[in-house]
Amino acid sequence: MTIIIDALADAAIDTVKLLPFLFLTYLLMEYLEDRTEEKTGNALKKVGRIGPLFGGAVGVIPQCGFSAAAASLFSGGVITVGTMLAAFLSTSDEMLPILISERTDAGAIVRIVLVKMAIGIVSGFAIDFLNRVLRKNRTSPRHAIHELCEHEHCGCDEGEGSGIFLPALKHTLHIAGFILLISLALDVVLAAGGEAALTSVLNSRNMVGVLIAALIGLIPNCGSSVLLTELFLRGICGSGQMMAGLLVNAGVGLLVLFRTNRHMKENLQITAALFVCGVFWGILIETLGISFL
Repeated sequence: MTIIIDALADAAIDTVKLLPFLFLTYLLMEYLEDRTEEKTGNALKKVGRIGPLFGGAVGVIPQCGFSAAAASLFSGGVITVGTMLAAFLSTSDEMLPILISERTDAGAIVRIVLVKMAIGIVSGFAIDFLNRVLRKNRTSPRHAIHELCEHEHCGCDEGEGSGIFLPALKHTLHIAGFILLISLALDVVLAAGGEAALTSVLNSRNMVGVLIAALIGLIPNCGSSVLLTELFLRGICGSGQMMAGLLVNAGVGLLVLFRTNRHMKENLQITAALFVCGVFWGILIETLGISFL
């Protein structure tokens, strides 16, 4: 019973932290849809080419709310897949606060953060380039806020003149409720012994460890970033393993993506791309023997 209560408290706190990001994101999307859809669409096509630069830079801020916002903006057709993945790869979630609290060398912290940002930006540009090449002969219309309304069954698109605040609030509460339930379940699993099991499988310094770390990073919960950072600081996992797991770990970004984007095949492809990027860079770092400490 204590485990459930503690897990509920942690999940509630994490969800509350996301509310401002989610609300402002949906408020922006409602505004773009309601006021300037055509002009904004044309502008976004031009800005989209450098979007990964902004995605990677914003992701550095230690708050997984930005990955949630990126997922929502992508589902609404506001940013490109490369921009979203740049934010996912760059976001540090709980990594930065833990490194600071453990009094890690400032130079090491800067190196880790800058490498994550650089990887996010480079990977984002590469993914957008490949996406344009593969779809050069096909139109690829993106989703809009009204599609999110249909997917969420929130009814916020049924009335005219309701403004943008109420629809944005409805979307925020729908997504927050979903995140709360999933986070609660994950916290219970980790508290019930899952963390010890994850630690044991990473107690090696080989390439298989990179794959395992990346799989751990896919767990959409701040607990996975905490675990990977602590294992790295204790010397249990190497720099490549740590980086692979933390690159893949996008906080609740993937949860929001699967909740807001109804194209399941696309979601799975994006998740696979995120995983491949994390594993690739993790193996490269291990192979080159790069050490951040």
